[in-house]
Amino acid sequence: MDISVVIPLYNEDESIPELYAWIERVMKENNFSYEVIFINDGSTDRSWEIISELNEKQPDLVKGIKFRRNYGKSPALYCGFALAQGDVVITMDADLQDSPDEIPELYRMITKDGYDLVSGYKQKRYDPLSKTLPTKLFNATARKVSGIKNLHDFNCGLKAYRKAVVKNIEVYGEMHRYIPYLAKQAGFDKIGEKVVQHQARKYGQSKFMGLNRFVNGYLDLLTLWFLSTFGKKPMHVFGFLGTIMFFIGFLAAFIIGAGKLWCLVNDIPQRLITSSPFFYIALTMMIIGTQMFLTGFVGDLISRSSSSRNEYQIEETI
Repeated sequence: MDISVVIPLYNEDESIPELYAWIERVMKENNFSYEVIFINDGSTDRSWEIISELNEKQPDLVKGIKFRRNYGKSPALYCGFALAQGDVVITMDADLQDSPDEIPELYRMITKDGYDLVSGYKQKRYDPLSKTLPTKLFNATARKVSGIKNLHDFNCGLKAYRKAVVKNIEVYGEMHRYIPYLAKQAGFDKIGEKVVQHQARKYGQSKFMGLNRFVNGYLDLLTLWFLSTFGKKPMHVFGFLGTIMFFIGFLAAFIIGAGKLWCLVNDIPQRLITSSPFFYIALTMMIIGTQMFLTGFVGDLISRSSSSRNEYQIEETI
């Protein structure tokens, strides 16, 4: 099979028939063998009824997954990726803002140009400023942290993947924003970008608005960076910071104690050590340093006992 189109959706009953007809036309014009996988993420409208009707008419081409409740985009993609059988997997949103006319060129870039992943870049957007401004800040940070300098739109729903990519990454939580980063960590570093057409939403309103979307994006990026850098070696960060804090606290306590001893030897009146705030600061730093060191030690023990401690991405064995 040439292409699997994976479409997560939530309350998009008005868009589904038009979107599928558009995809079907593009596939027939280019003689692609294909399947379309709709993931109904707990919709409360008629989305699942429409998907079921399409499946009844074309059971070999239309597949569907129905969640009992709304889990989010990442779980929907994870389940869609598990079901996909095409050599190239295309993801797109169901709101008609992603154009299926981009599919042939995305397919060519994967199969002919040798990319592992191609991300769409909505250079001209039809979203409100409250959505575009945070997106620009987020993408700038993501480029810096991930080291993928050539991507301008990490969160674009329109992407193309080599089949091996989606079968070797785990998308969870809200990590769909960082699929290029996940792919890079899995060893798929041939990542490209294509400027794609972005269309104004035709039906309904966006389901992804608000400040929490912006904040959660940064928190997820921080989590992903930490796990990728120190996930299998937590002692390297906690042990190092703990040692530094303990050493500074110990040095400060030593200086305070030495000062007190010098005053006693020279019969110079001096306050009790415990009356100095610096003593408690030094003591607190030593305690926190010890706790951080022990945290790193416990983290290492957990990492070593993890069932995935020796899981590696092997491309080929002969």
